Amino acid sequence: MTFAFDLYWSFRSPYCYLALDRILAIRRDWEVEVAVRPVYPMAIRSAEFFKHVNPLYRPYHTLDSKRVAEYLGVPFRRPLPDPVAMDMATNKIAAEQPYVHRLTRLGQAAVEAGRGLEFLDRVSRILWDGSVDGWNTGDHLAKAMTRAGLDAAALERDVAADPAEYDRSIEANQQAQLAAGHWGVPLMAFAGEPFYGQDRVETLLWRMRQKGLRRRR
Repeated sequence: MTFAFDLYWSFRSPYCYLALDRILAIRRDWEVEVAVRPVYPMAIRSAEFFKHVNPLYRPYHTLDSKRVAEYLGVPFRRPLPDPVAMDMATNKIAAEQPYVHRLTRLGQAAVEAGRGLEFLDRVSRILWDGSVDGWNTGDHLAKAMTRAGLDAAALERDVAADPAEYDRSIEANQQAQLAAGHWGVPLMAFAGEPFYGQDRVETLLWRMRQKGLRRRR
């Protein structure tokens, strides 16, 4: 039996980044493939989301993501700049979104080039580990893509040539995510069962082992 699971991923989610090392370890140590499926953050899919969310949502989210990073021993800081342009005082989402569109489309292009998980690995770190200010400037992103085994200039050209093509693929990912049983990220889907959140990575591994997943030799 060939084991594989879908991984629905947003580049704005701290919990995706906090799940990253454990997902990479599963791919390294066990006979399973990971199908990366980039999706847009909720702020982009539903611009009204933050206008209606409970006011306790953001402070708890901020506290908890820092706490989980500390617990896991993972270097962590929110990206500079935020991938989603929004007014944090009013929760108004900007009409123009150059950062998150670029990241997500490039992520989809990397998937189509056969290096989706490698892209997540290298790019997520320059966003979230606190080592890079202005990840969107200079050659930070290009170098990260090169470390992922990708031709950064070619990916940028492909996305710029037809961004709508990549958006169609991302929309298909978003529809598949809902069909899998949840709207949030990280979402892992295996054998018709959804596993939502960074705290379900181990549960996913447990379920796959129940089904006969074996360690790599």
